[in-house]
Amino acid sequence: MKNRKLLVILSGFVLIGLFAFAAKSYKSYESSRLGFLSQSDSSVFVPDYAPQFGDEEAKVYLTEFLDPECESCRNFYPRIKSLLKKYKGKVKLVVRYAPFHRNSKHAIKALEATRKQGKYWEALELLFKYQPKWASHHHPQPELIFVYLKEIGIDIEKLKVDMKDPKIAKMIEQEVSDLKLLKVRGTPAFFVNGKPLEKFGITYLEELIQKEIKKSY
Repeated sequence: MKNRKLLVILSGFVLIGLFAFAAKSYKSYESSRLGFLSQSDSSVFVPDYAPQFGDEEAKVYLTEFLDPECESCRNFYPRIKSLLKKYKGKVKLVVRYAPFHRNSKHAIKALEATRKQGKYWEALELLFKYQPKWASHHHPQPELIFVYLKEIGIDIEKLKVDMKDPKIAKMIEQEVSDLKLLKVRGTPAFFVNGKPLEKFGITYLEELIQKEIKKSY
């Protein structure tokens, strides 16, 4: 009888040990599979609602806080595209917003509304292309955004309705909150797997990307 009880107790310990080992192995597997996303603070840099561009399996997340009305963001845009092409399959871009300029929120609402028509990335490129006109320092004309978006087949009337979606306004509020949390005061601002640039510049950005790629693969 005692031997049977002892056997039952030992079996219980074995099962607990196996369960703990399996749980640990699964956690390790998930951590490896998800990479940066397995970190507790990853949602601050990669929220569910943010536009993302790149391979689904990419483990390096380049988060960019940009302002559609920012000249530096416009100048950096082709360089960021080049980096994404160079490290295709390994790096994914996450777009966040920093509405620091007067007409930024209007442009952001328009951009977000284009997502409902499947034209977000084309719209972002278009707004940067015509930024000197609609976002002129001396004579800004944000209403021109509607004119330019017609070039990529956007239904402007639908766009204007979608721009009023409360979810977009709430999203912008969250962006502003995260800007304060992360102490972002200028654009473009970059984070690579949650790590900020120690020095600003495309060279330093690529170096940080390379470091994270080595860690992640």
